[in-house]
Amino acid sequence: MKNKLILFWIIIAITVSSIFVLYKKPASLGLDLVGGSRLMLEAQTSKAVPNITPEIMDSLQYAIENRVNAMGVGETIVQRIGTKRLLIEIPNITDTAKAKEFIGQTAQLEFKRPAIAFDGSTTWESTGLTGKDLRKSLVGSAPTTGEWMVELEFNNEGAKKFSDLTKELQGKQMAIFFNGELQSAPRVNEQITGGRAQITGGEGGFEYTEAKQMVDLLNAGALPVGAEIIQEESVGPTLGQDSINKSKIAGLIGIGAVMIFMIAYYRVLGLVSCFALIIYAIINFAIFKLVPVTLTLTGIAGFILSIGMAIDANILIFERTKEELRMGRTLFTAINSGFDRAFTSIFDSNVSTVMTCLILYYFGASLVKGFALTLIIGVCLSMFSAITVTKNFMHLIFGSKELKYPQLFGLRKEEIQNAYVAKETKREKAKFGVLD
Repeated sequence: MKNKLILFWIIIAITVSSIFVLYKKPASLGLDLVGGSRLMLEAQTSKAVPNITPEIMDSLQYAIENRVNAMGVGETIVQRIGTKRLLIEIPNITDTAKAKEFIGQTAQLEFKRPAIAFDGSTTWESTGLTGKDLRKSLVGSAPTTGEWMVELEFNNEGAKKFSDLTKELQGKQMAIFFNGELQSAPRVNEQITGGRAQITGGEGGFEYTEAKQMVDLLNAGALPVGAEIIQEESVGPTLGQDSINKSKIAGLIGIGAVMIFMIAYYRVLGLVSCFALIIYAIINFAIFKLVPVTLTLTGIAGFILSIGMAIDANILIFERTKEELRMGRTLFTAINSGFDRAFTSIFDSNVSTVMTCLILYYFGASLVKGFALTLIIGVCLSMFSAITVTKNFMHLIFGSKELKYPQLFGLRKEEIQNAYVAKETKREKAKFGVLD
């Protein structure tokens, strides 16, 4: 009993923490509910890239998706339109200028060496070391001045190039250009090995937002070709607050109807399942906010469907428990046997659902992924709710008590048979019957 009480208070602590998350953290809503920005990009040809091939468009789409993800928004849509256009839909960002500035930048990082031009002036020439040689970049700060800077980490090939370049340029300057603009030109005092470098941003250093944007662009990767934004617009929610309110009402009606049925059919067991269902819904929605999961109507549909899966597990458990009670088992034995025998059916059905959702998430479009993700989280949590929460509540409420009022479990007295009675030291084992 002590372990059951500990588990009960752990469940209560998780529930209270989830309520705190629901209260403090706002939900992330998709384009269909809150609106956002819509941009149309067109790939541009050049001397280096005279033709736009499907492979180039794949690379462009990948780079754009990385950049949009770096903006911290979810449920974005980046899809191919024709042979050289991309449609980009970004929820909850109505400032198209901000989206344009970030998405359309080329993000070209180059390291250059000093050279003498034809007129005798000093200029810079490419060294072949570029942003393509990076493994990752981070925002850092100078230990002495505290100024923001960009820390670079090269891949194996880039580390060798950088080491050879610093060896070659000892005593000379090495310039770092980003998008064609000189960021800094430090003097190389010695060969630098280890594959790490820093961009300090000149005398004044970077503002944090400048350093963060440069890091995000570098990590997202340079665009393989130039891309021009040919169409832009701010879009309102296609469904909006009215649909959110209707979804809430529909959800409450659906959950309420399920609860009424469970209590009417399973009596006390149904009441236990309702409390477990409330806890399940609270924890589930808190997880959505913590991940965070961007909710669209398809995502909400996945959440509602997962509630049905949670109730389905309780129904299987209760039916098995009632069968054990009909055979004359004690409450303690009937509850344990009901959970044990229903577990394999619950586990198999949930695993098949999760596998289907993984396929939908991997191959599906953005909106389908939202549905699959919410359903996966819900199904996994429903296992915890049915097997842990419901079982814990039933053990604490009924313990090893006698079944004096079968009607409270939706049974008639004449349905209860006589089970084999054995003398045991533990009361909960005094009337167990043959289980197989």
